This record gives sequence, C-alpha cells and structure tokens, in this order.
Amino acid sequence: MARLPDLEGLAIFAKVAECRSFAEAAAELRLAKATVSKAVGRIEARLGARLIIRTARRFELTDAGRQLVGRAAHILAEGEAAEDATRAQARSPRGLVRLAAPMSFGTMQVAPLLPDFLAAFPEISIDLHLSDATTDVIGEGFDAAIRIAVQPGASLAAQRLCEMPRYLVGSPAYLDRHGRPRHPLHLTEHRCIGYSYTTNTEAWRFTRGSKSASVRPSGPLRVNNGDAMMPALIAGTGLGILPEFFLREAIESHRLERLLPDWSIPLGAVYWVTPPEGPLPKRVEVLGSYLIEKLAQQRPASAS
Repeated sequence: MARLPDLEGLAIFAKVAECRSFAEAAAELRLAKATVSKAVGRIEARLGARLIIRTARRFELTDAGRQLVGRAAHILAEGEAAEDATRAQARSPRGLVRLAAPMSFGTMQVAPLLPDFLAAFPEISIDLHLSDATTDVIGEGFDAAIRIAVQPGASLAAQRLCEMPRYLVGSPAYLDRHGRPRHPLHLTEHRCIGYSYTTNTEAWRFTRGSKSASVRPSGPLRVNNGDAMMPALIAGTGLGILPEFFLREAIESHRLERLLPDWSIPLGAVYWVTPPEGPLPKRVEVLGSYLIEKLAQQRPASAS
C-alpha cells in the first residue's frame, strides 16, 4: 500500500520557499527552527532530491525545488483555506442540521417551532427526520435528536428539557361497560392497547410508595405510534398508556379519564441529545439552545 503524502512537510517547505528563510518560516508557523529544518530534510530524503541550496549568504531552490514549490504552495493554500472556512462556519451559524425526533412529538411540538427559527437564521437549513423508533444518532449521521425516554442513553451527551409523565387512561364508555380498575393487577381483567415499537410486549409498571406492581397487557390492538392509539382509546376499544402531551386535550374535554392516579408510572422526560465528543457546530448549538428554551417552557397540564 502506498504511503500517504507528507502534507505537513510539503506545506512547511512551501512556507520556507515563500519566506526564503528557515527562521522566518518558523516564526510565521510558530514552530521551532529545528522542526522546520527537519521537515524539509524529511521531504528531501523521501523524494531523494535536494530542494534548497543554503549557505550563510545564499538561499536558492534547486531544479527539483522549483518544480515542487508550486504544488506545495497549493497544498498550503488549500489547507489554510479549509481551516479558515471551517472556523468561519464554526463561528457563524450556517449549513444543514440533521435532526431526529419522535413522530408525534416532532409533528405536534417541534415542527411548529421551526419556522420562527429558520426566519431568525436564514443560512441554516434543517432535515427533520420523524420516527418513533430510537434513532442511532451517531451511526445514522444525525447532528442531534430529541428523545422521550426514562433514560436517554449513556453513549450520548444529553440535556433534560422537561418532564414527560405518562398516564393510564380509558374512555367513559369503556369504563361504564367494564368498570374502573382499582389496582394495577386488575388490568389483567381488562382489554389493553399496547404501545411499543419493539418486538416484545412491554410490561406496565406501577409504584405507590414502597409498593410496586407489574402487568403485561393483552388486548385486541398494539401500535407503534401514539396518534394511532388515540382513536381506539376514545372509541372505547381498551385502556392504554401514553405520554401526557397526547392526552392533555382529551382529558380536559372528558373524552378520556385518567386511571389509578395514586399509582405512578415510570417518569419519562424530553431530552436534547448529541454526539458525545468534540465541540458542536454553531448551527447545531443555536438550534439546540432555541429548542431547549422553547420546549423547557412547556409544563404538563394537570390531569384528574
């Protein structure tokens, strides 16, 4: 396998040729003079040709040096331009942000916030990917994600935005026909609607003080999206558990009733998650700050 070019050595050679002095090139590059001299010697040894003739009174490129200096100078200029462009982008918010969010939360809570953001930052564009499956932020090349979870995942940098309670609910019509459960274990006698995007049925877990109960629901319907569950809940198909933001309006309008309010379901939260290492690009940083501010202002409505 061919060795990679010594780009650093070529760039240093170009700077020496530009300055016509090892000492001046070292000063401009903020390197030791010995480091500059070794880099040029390394290139000469690699190419098998002398590039510079230097004495106390003379500094001159050899034929090989004159043939190489143009391309070496181009390498130096391209490297400096690439760094300048990256620094400018890091300081100024511009470019594409790939953002993942849960389907319904993204539609209902995130998407309405984006027009004002894009108006304020016209050089930023957003690719919003909506899915209720847990997105692999790093593996799928996302800059950031909004995640609703009990724990956002240890492999990512996460900032908690706001709590997201989950409630057990049923419609008055269903409850009038089948009765109201008074204990989590009574749910084994009820038709339940599952909410999961995994292959296994999720257990429902409840706590009250030092007591706990776990129930594996069964019933006529299982969905992987909260919007798909809502019509079945309201129609009285069964009981179900959803995050509070789905249920707020239906509970307030009495189309759904919160059940077992004395028992707690593991509390979820909304998180802003990003890859764990390195500084964030400015475009990601400003979008995160904006969404953190807006979403943190949301407070769950009381439900009874």
